[in-house]
Amino acid sequence: MTFLWILSGVAAAALIVAAAVLLLIRPAIEKLVDTGLALTETETYFRNITTMVSLFKRIHPQIVVENSLRASSGKILKRPLGSPKKFPHFEGIAFLPCQMSRLPLKDAAKVETRTVIGPKAKRPLELEIPLLITGMAYGLALTDKVKIALAKAANMVGTATNSGEGPVLPEELRVANKYIIQYSRADWAKDPEILKQADMIEIHIGQGSSAGAPSQVPAKHLKGKAARLMGVAPDEEAEIRSRFPGVSRKGDWRRLVQELRSLTKGAPIGMKMAIGRVEEDLDIALYAGVDFITLDGAQAATKGTPPILQDDVGLPTVIGLCRAVEYLEKRKKRDRVSLIVSGGIHTPGECLKALALGADAVALGSPLLFASSHTQGSQKVLPWEPPTELAFYTGEKKELYDPDEGAVFAARFLRSTVEEMKLAAAALGKTSLQEVGREDLVALDPVSAQIAGLPLM
Repeated sequence: MTFLWILSGVAAAALIVAAAVLLLIRPAIEKLVDTGLALTETETYFRNITTMVSLFKRIHPQIVVENSLRASSGKILKRPLGSPKKFPHFEGIAFLPCQMSRLPLKDAAKVETRTVIGPKAKRPLELEIPLLITGMAYGLALTDKVKIALAKAANMVGTATNSGEGPVLPEELRVANKYIIQYSRADWAKDPEILKQADMIEIHIGQGSSAGAPSQVPAKHLKGKAARLMGVAPDEEAEIRSRFPGVSRKGDWRRLVQELRSLTKGAPIGMKMAIGRVEEDLDIALYAGVDFITLDGAQAATKGTPPILQDDVGLPTVIGLCRAVEYLEKRKKRDRVSLIVSGGIHTPGECLKALALGADAVALGSPLLFASSHTQGSQKVLPWEPPTELAFYTGEKKELYDPDEGAVFAARFLRSTVEEMKLAAAALGKTSLQEVGREDLVALDPVSAQIAGLPLM
């Protein structure tokens, strides 16, 4: 009882203090508001702060900020996490459910989720789900803890993880059951003994947010282990060229593909590219004899590339996907060359639409990055820092990241996504995610109808 009286007294005292504070500061607040309103309602537009309202209606605040950053540095600006621009995407496409004219699956029916990349390769990459972890580089982007967490998550759900453009992280390679190595335009990750261990090799020609342009990483961002693995001296910057040295003609690409295929004893060899001159680029890739193509749309995220490349160079994912499928079918290569798409795909519905339009698998990046951070981001860095401070190699809070916890959350995200895709496939009357096709789709607007060649409803 004494405790309750004390608690009641403390609560009463707190209320009295709060009321007193309100009474004291209320006049100040009223004065401040009155003065502010008087100024905005009487000063000319040339001195009025509300001029910024007109400005921000004409020019997005982000553009104003980025132009200020350009004025401050005089150098090429690098923006993290991709373009904010609104590209044509999958929103204008919908599935047609089965009800009476066609029946949905029975309640107990199972939906198959497996897919195969490079079906004609000597050692095809067999996956339990049609979702891959996309290339996100150690050192250039992510920490070793995050890379290891994503590799563990891939193991939990039966899919593959990707080295990205950075060096091959030995711990990640050891952990991963299925490992894709990117063969990039940089000097690192070329050791034959490491390449031999790849379950698949992705020749990195370009990606949606950088479009094959050269890039440099300052030495101050590459301290420690990443620099050593890349063979970069402490005072040197890392460079990724715009082209592969010694590779310029169709025959050169063919030779490179054959060399990598021989080195890996038949693992699938493919090319990752930004979406641009789709048919011309695919013609060269087919001549080179690739087992798969990865198309990365303009919506793709990145650790940091110039806004002009993110916003104004390259085509959206859905456009590249539809053009690529049409071209592969025309060349009668659809059953031989697998198609992977990435860039701006975040939801189960978008993943399933990509499969329905002809993709064999979807590579996910940003959704997995944030899923693996999950409560760690909210509890360890927010509100003063973004969750990326846990994940980026240069992040100030990276030591707080728990890779085991991150692996569990990333795996749960993948499982949840696939379960939703299976549910939708059942509603479409399909027993496999790979069976979902264009006949299950309809366009909601003329632009989407034209892009995808679907009927307009």
